[in-house]
This record gives sequence, structure tokens and C-alpha cells, in this order.
Amino acid sequence: MIRCLLLAAVALCPAVLPALAAEPVLTPLVGQVIAAPRPVLGSDQRRHLVYEVQLGNVTAGTLEVQAVEIVDQGGKVVHRLDRDAVARRLSVGGRRGAEAADLLFGQFGVLFLHVALGKDDALPRTLSHRIAIRFMPANIDHVLTIAETAVNDAPAVVLGPPLLGKGYIAGDGCCDSIRHVRALLPLDGRFTLAQRFAIDWEQADAQNHLVSGDTRTLTNYTIFGKDVLAVADGTVVAARNDLLEQVPGALPRNLPLDQADGNFVVLDIGGGAYVLFAHMQPGSVTVTAGARVKRGDVLGKVGNTGNSQAPHLHLHVMDGPSPLLANGLPYVIDAFTLTAIDHAGTADFDKAEATGSPLTLTPVTPPQVMKGILPLDLTVVEFSK
Repeated sequence: MIRCLLLAAVALCPAVLPALAAEPVLTPLVGQVIAAPRPVLGSDQRRHLVYEVQLGNVTAGTLEVQAVEIVDQGGKVVHRLDRDAVARRLSVGGRRGAEAADLLFGQFGVLFLHVALGKDDALPRTLSHRIAIRFMPANIDHVLTIAETAVNDAPAVVLGPPLLGKGYIAGDGCCDSIRHVRALLPLDGRFTLAQRFAIDWEQADAQNHLVSGDTRTLTNYTIFGKDVLAVADGTVVAARNDLLEQVPGALPRNLPLDQADGNFVVLDIGGGAYVLFAHMQPGSVTVTAGARVKRGDVLGKVGNTGNSQAPHLHLHVMDGPSPLLANGLPYVIDAFTLTAIDHAGTADFDKAEATGSPLTLTPVTPPQVMKGILPLDLTVVEFSK
């Protein structure tokens, strides 16, 4: 009789009683997404999701990660990493340079992920991570699905050009270079990654040189002294103008954290988005906190201050006013012309910067006018008003 009454109550009032949750199960691996992925359209005409999953081994043994499948809300595999790919992307302790496919007992790691979708592919609503692991030394295989996240479908922030002219190359940009994409910092008791979509803009001359002559002379770098422009109307929330230039060729040692950006400007452009312009020349910054600027206004000149080994403009967008204690946001440039790509990779870029050798550029013929696009790593572009 009691059972019948309960069944009747459920039938008459289905919204009153919550559905029974699935029974929890113990898992050998725990995981969470550090920040929900947000798509951006790149200069390869694909949409890119760039995000991180923190994984922790809670067993008393070693867990070997054999494979990771990223699946959407319907169970479709949208990307897969084999063991070798995991070993290139899983940073033990979140430390860049400490990559491995195994987590020892009590260890955690951060898996840096990049999913590229066709421009017309449906954007997943959610992503989960099906992970195949092997318990060692017992040599037992297990598969579990963890770390579900929503996909943030908010449109990318739109910027104007930060510089004007030809030959600007997007150094260490999205999406598989590591200097910015993996610049995870433990700040105030949590991980932050403000530089997820950062670009170090340098400039090649007509002979494809980033620098001509003595590489320790600042004025020999093509980009040195170029005007840095406001990418949107906004309000300056922070700026610095007093740090001296670094000698090119090596990053400075023992640099205080508050000098990492050198002479800089942080611009609040509204909608919860802030833009960092870093490493400008001493005495060149034209604005102070509280100033209102218009798109195209000169903010300063490209220099080599702070944590920098060659003159360049570091630019990224974040969700707060701190250049470091914030989450990096994807953004696009409203218009530029794609003129070449350095398919030879980061090693070629580094060599050109360090030695003055010409970049190995493949021209884009004819040049492509792009609108509402993020220039991807090692693309060469022309900016105009």
C-alpha cells in the first residue's frame, strides 16, 4: 500500500520529487577544465578551441595515459590523442618542459588541448574526455570519462590593427606553439593563463630579415620604434613608462614579476575585455591610467623592455585588468592582408631573430584580405588603417 501511494504521488507530481542521481563511483584519475573553451576563427579558415585539463593521479601507483578522446554531447569523437601526443601535451605539475605521458602516485599534470574544427562544422555544446589508462605495475587497463565542460559560444573579441605597415609576423601565436599557449602561472593559489592567445609581433624587412647587422643593437631590428596603436576605443586602466631597454640576445635573469611586461598599457575596451600592449620603449608611452583613447591612437613605441630578448610587441586579450592574473580570451582582427607564412616553424623564426638570417617565408599568392580572423602562428600580415 505504501509503495502504491508513493508511485501515485510521483505520477501526480513529477516535478516535486527530483530524479535519483546515479551512484557515485571511485575513479583513479580526477580532472577538471581550467577554463571553458571558446572558439575563434583562425587564418586557416578553421575554428579553434584551445583549453587545458588538469589531471590528478589519486592512486598509490603509476598511471600510464594511453590515449585521450575528446567527445561531444552526443558521444562523437571530435579529437583524439595517442600516447605519443599525450606525452607532448601533458605537463607534470603544469610546468612547461616537464612533459610526460605518465603520472606517478600523487602527481598531477595539465593537458594542453587544441581542437580544430572546420568553419562549417557544428560547434559542440559540451566536451568530455574519455581517457584510457594503464595501472602500473599491475598492468591493468581502464577507461573513464571525466572533466566535462560547456563550450562557451560567445563571439571572439574584435580588435583593430595594433601596428601599421607590412611584414608583421605573428610569433608564438595560436594554437600549438608553447611559449604563450602553455604560459600557465600559479598565482594567488590558483592557475591562470592570460597569454593563451597572445602574439609576439615582430617585423620582417623586404629581404625577410627581422634584424640586420649586429643583433645586440636595438635599432637594427625592423620593428624597433614602430608606433603601437590602440586597437579599440577604451579607457587606460594601467600603464608603465620607466623601465630601461634590455640588451637583445637573452632573457633577463631574476626579473621581478611586476617588471615582466616592461613598459606597458592595459586598455579596458568594454564587455569585460582588456588588452595588454607590452615591452614598449622607455619614455614612449603616451597615456596614463584613466585616459580615454580612440582606436588608432598612438600608445607608445615598440621596444625591448621587461621579459624580452628582442624588440617586439606582445599583445593579448584577457578578462580582467591584471596582465597575469586573468583568463586569456580569443580575439580577431577586423581586417588585415595575409601575405606569407613561415612553414619552416618556430626554429626558423628563432634563428632569424638570433642570427639575422632571413626568414624562410612562403608567399601567399595572391595575398588574402581577411576580416574577423585571428592571424595564426608564423603568419605574415599587412596592417592598414
